[in-house]
Amino acid sequence: MHLQKLSVIGFKNIGEAVLELPHRINCFVGDNGAGKTNLIDAVHYLSMCRSSLAMSDAQCVRHGGDFFVLDGEYRSDGGRKETVVCSFKKNGGKALKRNGKEYDKLSDHIGLVPLVIVSPSDSFLVTDAAEERRRYLNSFLSQLDRGYLSAAVRYNQVLAERNKLLKEEYPREDILEILDMQLVEAGNTIHEKRCELVERLAPLTGEFYAELSGDRERVTLEYRSELNDTPFDEVLRQAAGKDRVMRFSTAGVHRDDLKMKIGGLALRKYGSQGQQKSFLVALKLAQYMIVASEKEEKPVLLLDDVFDKLDPDRVGNLLALVSGERFGQIFISDCSRSRIEEILARLDESHSLFTVKDGVVARV
Repeated sequence: MHLQKLSVIGFKNIGEAVLELPHRINCFVGDNGAGKTNLIDAVHYLSMCRSSLAMSDAQCVRHGGDFFVLDGEYRSDGGRKETVVCSFKKNGGKALKRNGKEYDKLSDHIGLVPLVIVSPSDSFLVTDAAEERRRYLNSFLSQLDRGYLSAAVRYNQVLAERNKLLKEEYPREDILEILDMQLVEAGNTIHEKRCELVERLAPLTGEFYAELSGDRERVTLEYRSELNDTPFDEVLRQAAGKDRVMRFSTAGVHRDDLKMKIGGLALRKYGSQGQQKSFLVALKLAQYMIVASEKEEKPVLLLDDVFDKLDPDRVGNLLALVSGERFGQIFISDCSRSRIEEILARLDESHSLFTVKDGVVARV
């Protein structure tokens, strides 16, 4: 998928910008806070209907404004043209249109424009609680499988109802039994899809990490779930007493986790910052390959400030990887113009370079 033209109005600190994007490689350079990441986020928004950061739609409106509009013109790998327009107005809500027709449900858009982003916020996958890693799996799978997205939505709805019931002094057993059946049905789908995904993701992540690190270390990725060894209905029966005491659901796929290791040890505790970042880049490149295979379309790849904390060898290895034929259109942001120009010289490929200052975008 190739984004040929991007138009931005009132998004974060970008007042108005129109970018023609004929090339495969596109770079945004600017100081921290200048707005380069906001352009990356605009591209993400058009694919995923939300910011890549922990920001609400209202927070994405430019200060002093009351709306934003994002407009993207795409060409698929097969030559199909797509126009995606996303708008949001305070007190008016969000609208998303494909080729001039508004979606009934925003979730119907997910997957049309496949995209993978590598950004500083990925560090939360290593350093934060398991909730971040489950959110990553959910976002990843939602691009690939509408059935998974439906199951995840249903699971969360039933889980909320179950927790509400458990907070009552005397929860009704008949209602709890019905909710358990519904939770098991949705949870089994989620568990099955996550297991299948991690089985594909783990070896690819290891291979990409080896390429990035020069085969210096070995990494592994494991999916941990109570359902790996015990049927979900039995898991719920075993946890029933504890659930009533704690007054919430203490077992289920909402407690699953991804275990990341380097040299057999926990990446979070024993990996350096460079090793952690290399692992996350490898994970996202593995994700890219799976999405490309499933969608039969090369995703747009966003590399937002990824070169910090990577040594020159790993930067060089990363560039060699993404500049190959396996990857499609790439957007890169960095605060160092000299570093970007050195990178572009190494790639020896036609490109677009933009500077960003105080929300104003200019082509170099």
